[in-house]
Amino acid sequence: MARILCFGEILLRLAATGGDLLVQSRSLAMHVGGAEANVAAALAQLGHNAAVLSILPESRLGDAAISALGARGVDTRRIARRPGRMGLYFFEPGAGARAGEIVYDRAGSAFADGLGTAVWDDALPGGGWLHLSGITPALTAVAANATLALARAARAAGLRVSFDCNYRPSLWQASGGDAPTILGALAAEADLLFGNYRDAALLTGAAFDGDGPERRRAAAEALFTAFPNLTTIASTSRHVDGADTHRLSARIDTPDDAVQLEETALTGIVDRIGGGDAFAAGVLHGLATGGDPARAARVGLAAAVQKHFISGDVWIGDAAGLDAFVIGGTGDIRR
Repeated sequence: MARILCFGEILLRLAATGGDLLVQSRSLAMHVGGAEANVAAALAQLGHNAAVLSILPESRLGDAAISALGARGVDTRRIARRPGRMGLYFFEPGAGARAGEIVYDRAGSAFADGLGTAVWDDALPGGGWLHLSGITPALTAVAANATLALARAARAAGLRVSFDCNYRPSLWQASGGDAPTILGALAAEADLLFGNYRDAALLTGAAFDGDGPERRRAAAEALFTAFPNLTTIASTSRHVDGADTHRLSARIDTPDDAVQLEETALTGIVDRIGGGDAFAAGVLHGLATGGDPARAARVGLAAAVQKHFISGDVWIGDAAGLDAFVIGGTGDIRR
């Protein structure tokens, strides 16, 4: 099992329930999440030494977030505490033909305001992986600089870098950051990149016409050319037929080959938030445990599929259950 550090902001999700819009909901369901924390929680449950590098407020909400991650086996000792507020996001689930919506409320959080003085270089020695996402550098210029500095320090210390593009237009528009330049600098430090042809277009400035596997392979080849440190690119493809009916497939590209999995139909979806993070954790788990790209793709897709039927931001399970699902699990009761 691997040592994997995950850097980013831990958030509280406040979600409307029962099909309500946010503006009409009389109560909100609360979950602890955040892209990088979601990955750490899944990896810890799969048996890895997963730690979160972050900052939380000195408050009961900060305590609750640490408790929630600790309950999933995450190493929380590298989470700094400082005065301030908790980062939030509000989620309005979709219903039928109505799309879901996320509203961020992260400005001035303990994490965003504390990054200028926080240092995690002492956590890097010891090998393993550093997992990052493009969400954190979208917050502020300070956050972007801190993320890039940590990526470079990790590579210098001998860690492999996993980077999920996670392009969030609303966050980049709010901060005024140069997304292609900053995300490209992070991709240049990565060994493993999570991103599709749209991310490739953003990072390389190229257009990828057509459809299907040919377009995805062209995008992957452009990324491998632009970012020579890359050894693996993992991506998903989602077709939305309705709020609770999707089709999901996965793909892993290497410089010389590609693995494309068939679509899996998802009906009666409970909660799609965190599906991409579950995919990232599954791929990392597959690669870190000696699996080839084909197995890593299957494990990643299996974790993503399972997450759609688990409420909250975090995939919940164990390695045995995930392996059984990869082999051919069903919705029947396990006894």
